[in-house]
Amino acid sequence: MSIQQYTLSDFKKLKKAGEITAKTLDFLEDKIKPGITTDYIDKITTKFLHTHNATSAPLFYKGFPKSICTSVNHVVCHGIPSEKILNDGDIVNIDITSYVDGFHGDASRMYSVGTPSVKANKLIEVTRESLAKAIKILKPGIALGDIGHEIQSFVEKEGFSVVKDFCGHGIGRLFHEEPSILHYGKKDQGIKIKEGMVFTIEPMINAGKFETKVLNDGWTAVTKDKSLSAQFEHTVGITSNGCEIFTLSNKYDTNLH
Repeated sequence: MSIQQYTLSDFKKLKKAGEITAKTLDFLEDKIKPGITTDYIDKITTKFLHTHNATSAPLFYKGFPKSICTSVNHVVCHGIPSEKILNDGDIVNIDITSYVDGFHGDASRMYSVGTPSVKANKLIEVTRESLAKAIKILKPGIALGDIGHEIQSFVEKEGFSVVKDFCGHGIGRLFHEEPSILHYGKKDQGIKIKEGMVFTIEPMINAGKFETKVLNDGWTAVTKDKSLSAQFEHTVGITSNGCEIFTLSNKYDTNLH
């Protein structure tokens, strides 16, 4: 397994791509309301990216037809924007990967449409916190399994389950690189993290059981038991004594400062 290690000058370019992704997610914060379609979100996001001299990495990637992924309620990931109208009480994950000057910035965030249920709100908060907990342990020398252990032990204690069919991934010049970042696991298992590694952590957490299935479109992954699912994602780079979050939003990610 060949894992890319990026330089400090690469980190600057990764941060530029990540900042645009974070700004795009911030831009959407007050746009997500009952009555809009997920296709409308795709269109305004595409326009925003172009205005900031960025393009969408998912568009046409392995045939994916849209610029972003919009995963509503029991959709775990890779939901395709459509004429589906968002209703009061829905929750939606929006996953954006910008491509800027040869580098990628990949992040996703949950948005509440109107007023979601108490359970939905708890699921969102636990998922967000699980990502924060994983990021806070990052430094050279820890094992990849430590990341999964941190997420899984916290999430299961809160009564939710961790999706095992999808994972985070190395990223940089390519959209998907080695290594795979599992969101479950045991301490001290797997390869040791080194300075210069860049990858996403993107826990997908279900209110019910962890099993998923992919719909006939070949992309949309849903919970088998139709329970709600939530996801948060950041792109991180390992530094000499910790990590840099390239997709950090100063406005939104107050739990990571």
